[in-house]
Amino acid sequence: MVAISAQVGADRNFKESHQFVDLVSMFAPITKWSASVPSPRAIPEMFRKAFKTAETERPGAVYLAVPEDVDEAAADAAARPLPRNVVRAEAPSPSQVQRAADLFRTAHKPILLAGHGAARNDAGKAVATFAERFSIPVATSFHGKGVIPDDHPNAIGTIGFMRHDYANFGFDEADLIISVGYELQEFDPVRINPPADKKIIHIHRFPAEVDAHYSIDVGIEGDLSASLDALTAALADYEQPARPAPRVRALLDDELTRGRQDDRYPLAPQRIVADTRAALGREDIVLVDTGALKMWMARLYPTYAPNTCLISNGLSTMGFALPGALGVSLAKPDTKVLASVGDGSFLMHSQEIETAVREHIPLVVLVWEDNGYGLIEWKMDLELGKHTAMSPSEIPMSCSMRRVFCAKGVRIGAADELLPTLREALASDGVAIIACPVDYSENLRLTTRLGELDAVL
Repeated sequence: MVAISAQVGADRNFKESHQFVDLVSMFAPITKWSASVPSPRAIPEMFRKAFKTAETERPGAVYLAVPEDVDEAAADAAARPLPRNVVRAEAPSPSQVQRAADLFRTAHKPILLAGHGAARNDAGKAVATFAERFSIPVATSFHGKGVIPDDHPNAIGTIGFMRHDYANFGFDEADLIISVGYELQEFDPVRINPPADKKIIHIHRFPAEVDAHYSIDVGIEGDLSASLDALTAALADYEQPARPAPRVRALLDDELTRGRQDDRYPLAPQRIVADTRAALGREDIVLVDTGALKMWMARLYPTYAPNTCLISNGLSTMGFALPGALGVSLAKPDTKVLASVGDGSFLMHSQEIETAVREHIPLVVLVWEDNGYGLIEWKMDLELGKHTAMSPSEIPMSCSMRRVFCAKGVRIGAADELLPTLREALASDGVAIIACPVDYSENLRLTTRLGELDAVL
């Protein structure tokens, strides 16, 4: 993203003045580059650098301020936009590939972790081919969901839940982690390597960020697919031992099946996830906001293609899904798009419903309604045994928003109403808000049940 804004002129940016804030300094810590345009002559070069910087791995935000005096100054009539070239990933180093192959030969229980970079770099086919060739399980991060389809026989689900989940057992027993496109901000590596004793092969476009629990044995920098293909070629004579098929996917599927049959009201989180999956096609897109629903959707929602389950992670910003869904709807007008949000997150950007109505942008918002901050309550209950100040007064949902923004508003009154309501809303070209009461008493039941597991692989 490139953000461009006005700024006060140089004649008053050195003193306290109306509406002046040092925006360049303010945005510097959260952007890849933050700068002020000094003159009209600098615009072609600075704008080229801004877009090039934003798009280069890792993609991110750039901020440019255009002061009033620069905006008012005469521009050079001969000035033209400067074309930017596309950076091609370098070929993986043969020596590093060979080192990785030598390390792989010594492993007894390797596991592959696909992260955000694997989704960005479209490495799904290479990941699946590598996993099939060597019969190794594949886990994804929240941002890597869909890199390998969840119905692939080698897929064991998503890692990143706040407690020890099914996929964690694959890492417990592994002696080698092959991470493809994983980035440290996705989740703390202590979750997959608590003793800090596992060998790690790191494959990405840029060097790894090293952690006490993520100490790299071999790093391969380059195109992700080319790197996996090169590693496969280096292991052409490798005789793989027999490895049992992972059971994790079956456990996740069983949990989802039981949720699909749960008719309680308010609805079980598993039921909401199951009905959301049933309402959307394999290539349709759901954006998942931060909250307790993120944990349920991340671990249970079957995903079959990259970037079809978009989850707020890293900074984990509340309020991401609703405006994000507007952008996705505009970028992919032939795809069904659903914003899945908590009621607290919904209020942060609910005004964008008016934007969708005014601009005729198809939008369906599914609000998981618990009249509180479910994830923080969950964490407080786990850490403190109680929670406080997590239940504000009832949060207005579908009916009031429908009146204010002229959107269709529906409140689910029974478990069997959700799926047909979702299907009807997604089939229309309008704007719909669906409020679905959720029973978050399941949160502590889940963490208790997972804590009682011994092993699943």
